[in-house]
Amino acid sequence: MIQKNKLDKTFGPVGSIAGIILFIAGIYTVVYSYAGIAIIALGAFVGFTGSYAYVDISKKKVRLSTNLFGFIPTGIWIPIEPTMNLEIKKSNYAWRAYSRSNRELNIDNNEFYIIITDFKKISIPLLKSDSLENARIKLTQLEHQLNITLPQQS
Repeated sequence: MIQKNKLDKTFGPVGSIAGIILFIAGIYTVVYSYAGIAIIALGAFVGFTGSYAYVDISKKKVRLSTNLFGFIPTGIWIPIEPTMNLEIKKSNYAWRAYSRSNRELNIDNNEFYIIITDFKKISIPLLKSDSLENARIKLTQLEHQLNITLPQQS
């Protein structure tokens, strides 16, 4: 069984909205001109490209993927080894965009990510959650599904 978890939009929320608007404008423009096809392609790329994490529970593999146009996955499968650990990390970044009148729009991204690490060589986010409590619940579920023992905290 493969779980597909959406993580983030590659161009952020503002870029995604702009891409969707370009996509819709391209659909309208293609009736009058073939240039609409390029506008549709550009809008679909900017509006729908995002990062996903695939977790294959039966084969014990994970893949961090960027889905181009929303449906073409990239990335390689990495096998889960017994030395890997699951952790919860808080993200503290914000998306920032500026308008033509030099006003800025900040969108904070205060979410919790469940990541799998291998002694700090690799770090792959698997899930994201809005609260710490939900992240802990999902962490224990993944621990049981993947048979990964978490290190004891003191």
